[in-house]
Amino acid sequence: MRQDHLISAVDLSREDIEAVLDRAAEIDANPAAFRQRHAGTVLGLCFFEPSTRTRMSFDTAMKRLGGQTVDMGPVESSSVKKGETLADTVRVVEGYADALVLRHPSEGAATMAAEFIDVPLVNAGDGAGQHPSQTLLDLYTIRENAGLDDITIGIMGDLKYGRTVHSLAEALTNFDVNQHFISPESLQLPRNVRYDLHASGASVKEHTELDEVLPELDVLYVTRIQRERFPDENEYRKVAGEYKIDDETLAAASDDLVIMHPLPRVDEISPEIDDSDHAKYFEQAHNGIPVRMALLDILLSNDD
Repeated sequence: MRQDHLISAVDLSREDIEAVLDRAAEIDANPAAFRQRHAGTVLGLCFFEPSTRTRMSFDTAMKRLGGQTVDMGPVESSSVKKGETLADTVRVVEGYADALVLRHPSEGAATMAAEFIDVPLVNAGDGAGQHPSQTLLDLYTIRENAGLDDITIGIMGDLKYGRTVHSLAEALTNFDVNQHFISPESLQLPRNVRYDLHASGASVKEHTELDEVLPELDVLYVTRIQRERFPDENEYRKVAGEYKIDDETLAAASDDLVIMHPLPRVDEISPEIDDSDHAKYFEQAHNGIPVRMALLDILLSNDD
């Protein structure tokens, strides 16, 4: 991992991942020890797309490290509406902050923005591209509940446009994990992601039905069908509601199955699952705090 930016899960080695997860575990065990670790540090939040969990958890993470945040605010009330370029925006915000978190609807935006600034930049999602900090909290949740080696994981839903899926699948190639991908044919993994997985030595097993693989899964990672990514509303309607996890669905699942979701959900996981031992998606969201604290701590401390 380059010490000044986190743009893609491809940047992460197993050693990098374990360093962040181990630091997150330290923070989880003793958050008070990190309370003033970065007093006086300012984190810039530049979100060009809607966000709840990612924006709020980075904001909370920085403040729990003793720092502060400065937020660009909604695009509609920023200079972007006046025609300011992304390059100019990040160069301006760099002058106000010690690190930046960027979310943008265009794939590759974080890579481009990083070329214009000298402070650390974290990609908080670039269109259908990558979302590496989400991947780190996903891996932390998997490690805490099932371990990260000798497991079988199913990733289900929108695999074509799902940036959380692309990042997670690539990061999992650092571990001894069997990966199964479940989606409608029109939403299968993009060719470039499939190529990268094969190049990393991963075996890509694709399915259209969950019941083909459910009994052997240790983890089921569910994603919503992302309406906002579809160029054609009719294409979205063809696959909307294709998969739904409820008590009946899980009849064939292992008692120890861990169900995760990056959220927000629509109707792909029934609320009746929420109180079951399988449901770990709210724990997953809460893990965004220690994991993003750990990530910021490492980037801002320039740790090896």
